[in-house]
Amino acid sequence: VASIVASHFAPEWVLNIKETGQVWLVDHTDPSNPGIKMIEAERFLHDGGWDSTKRYFLVAANARNKVAVIDAKEKKLVALVDTGGIKPHPGRGANWVDPEFGPVWATGHIGDSVVSVIGTDPVNHPEHAWKVVRKINSLSSGNLFIKTHPNSKWVWL
Repeated sequence: VASIVASHFAPEWVLNIKETGQVWLVDHTDPSNPGIKMIEAERFLHDGGWDSTKRYFLVAANARNKVAVIDAKEKKLVALVDTGGIKPHPGRGANWVDPEFGPVWATGHIGDSVVSVIGTDPVNHPEHAWKVVRKINSLSSGNLFIKTHPNSKWVWL
């Protein structure tokens, strides 16, 4: 398991099972008898985090240079996004509102200096949802984590 987060829609843990390429939604209502919903995503899953609505879990498949998008409410894979960078590694990722593309989530990459910014609003910005809307070259030669804060004008790598 590379990351575990709690669902905001059900009493479930969201786990990425690294090499299998599966994301498991583990219902922990009855700890003696957990229910598991297995969602096929992409192999070599690693870090991931929530979009700003806490509905969509975005997880890096770093050896495939992709991000899998899981809808925790509908309990399904909604997209596989080619990040355009080498080995995405977001930590939990970073969310902000882009003036042109609306709500976005971003990941840096271990293998190069690209920051990939992915549109995350399928309701109000469907033409940009689950696509890389910006690629930003950073000053580093790669990074492990990306963060920001709603009250900050900065994104930190």
